[in-house]
Amino acid sequence: MAYRVLLVERNRLMLEQLAQAVRQAGDNFQLVARYQAPSDALGQGVLFKPNLILLDIDNKEGIKQIAEFNRGYPGATILCLSENWQAAGVSQLVQAGAKGYLVKPFTPEELQAAVKTFAKSGMEVSSQVMTFFSPKGKSGKTSLIANLAMTLGRRTKEQVGVIDADLQFGDMAVFFNLTPQATIVEAAHDVSFLSPVTLNSYFVPVSDYVHVLCGTAEPNLIDNVGIGDFENIIRMARSLYRYILIDVPPGFNPTSIAASELSDTVYVVTMLNGGYELQHTRRALEIFKDWKDYDERVRTVFTRVSPCDMREKQKLEQELGEPVETIVPNAYQVVSEAADNGSMAMDLEPDSELAKSINRLAEHIIGRHRIRWDKP
Repeated sequence: MAYRVLLVERNRLMLEQLAQAVRQAGDNFQLVARYQAPSDALGQGVLFKPNLILLDIDNKEGIKQIAEFNRGYPGATILCLSENWQAAGVSQLVQAGAKGYLVKPFTPEELQAAVKTFAKSGMEVSSQVMTFFSPKGKSGKTSLIANLAMTLGRRTKEQVGVIDADLQFGDMAVFFNLTPQATIVEAAHDVSFLSPVTLNSYFVPVSDYVHVLCGTAEPNLIDNVGIGDFENIIRMARSLYRYILIDVPPGFNPTSIAASELSDTVYVVTMLNGGYELQHTRRALEIFKDWKDYDERVRTVFTRVSPCDMREKQKLEQELGEPVETIVPNAYQVVSEAADNGSMAMDLEPDSELAKSINRLAEHIIGRHRIRWDKP
């Protein structure tokens, strides 16, 4: 698609710099007009028939002006320009008519990426963040998250982001057979200078719909990911992905607590090995019950359940004293074979009990999302 760009920026020097970036963005971008005053752009810019408007919003009238440009140019895509990313104001920008957001000054490559990311669907304001928490290690979280992410992407055709926040021993990159150029360490280091467009480049695509922010390359790099930076990554990712799945280290620690607090849903995942797993799960749930909205936000999942049937699920619910969202069968062999081949267990045996369990969980998530966010 060819873009006829209308640029609005109050600062004259910044206007020149941004205009140069537009001109260098490639043959698909033509700078048809540029203005310092929004009123001039609204009054005169229509003559140039722009279909892409880059609008400076670093002023108290920013939200109002987005709405004015949206009315004045109903067929154009509006991308906001600001010196800093402000997660708190995203919903207001979208409601006013903005499709995306760029931190200025931007490069030609960042403009191209912004158009590719936002021009069709715009920023997400109805994303669902899910943290997968385990009281202890070896719960099967990584396998569950990977297969669930792929299923959500395929079924909804929406963008799905996976964040590997098991900062010392995360193995999502190994599971997906990825060799990332950047990880959560680099994203956390740079996040104060990023916008959703530039953050997106730290995620590695594994399909058209699923992208992964890989964990640290070495366990000793854990101290390079500050909790505040990690929280900002999650907030910014909400503008990129409809579904965000976060893998956290086992137990209650600063990382798992921060992710859980920012999540719409926390899945407490436990692998049954014939030990004290039910007791550990019960104790973890007691801590989460401090939340006033515990019943709406916390779900329980048991993995390696055998037999994996409704009777066993009801038995677990009775012993736990809590509802169980879903149970996942013992599928260690097929999961291991899939990981060795760089594929998903769902793909190796699409009619298996494992596949059915993952599909049921995906249906619950999609159904809850529609009820919560798409309701008029």
